[in-house]
Amino acid sequence: MNPENQITKVTPADLALTITVTKEEPRIDSRLLARHLGNKHRSTFELIQDHRSDFEQLGLLRFQTEVIEGKGQPEKFAKLNEDQSFLALSYSKNTDRVRELKVKLVKAFGVARRAADVRKTEYLPAYHDLHDQLHTLADGSNHERHVHMNVNKLLNKFAGIESGQRTSAAMPQQALLIVGQMVALKAAKGALDHHDGYQAMKTSLQSLSETLMLEGAQ
Repeated sequence: MNPENQITKVTPADLALTITVTKEEPRIDSRLLARHLGNKHRSTFELIQDHRSDFEQLGLLRFQTEVIEGKGQPEKFAKLNEDQSFLALSYSKNTDRVRELKVKLVKAFGVARRAADVRKTEYLPAYHDLHDQLHTLADGSNHERHVHMNVNKLLNKFAGIESGQRTSAAMPQQALLIVGQMVALKAAKGALDHHDGYQAMKTSLQSLSETLMLEGAQ
């Protein structure tokens, strides 16, 4: 391997193996894969491009562009699905590092698949039930959009999830979000209107949060 394509130092932050759970399937950033391989991203990205037809046989090959922080220039990278990420590893020598990465990927993609299953079977049905109830409470209000947004913000805060990060949240946060939606739905069903419903949901979630904090402190 050309020394100029290798990274001289890998930090703890680089070693965090993050799988992004999209609406379609779990994927990993090619830049992260390169760091785990000990390569500069350019080397890994060129490998993907050189064997593009191979990767496309294993699913849609997604490319994205992002501005490099501090440099202001765009960087192109790939978002690989599970099969594509293992194909990338198959083009590398089967060193201890590569074998260790294969084990990590198996575990990480397994967790991601379970999170995706939970999202599909538990989160989404609860989400739709709650927002159907909010629609009923809004009763044609011109501010209905804000009603839905405010409740989502309330639930995100309860579960410790940043805005726009629900699909990639860890399992504990996903579980809290699901429970929070169920509690919010129960509170909303006894409300007179969306104002009363929001206060009831806020009170119920605060009470649940305090209970969980007390149990965690024991």
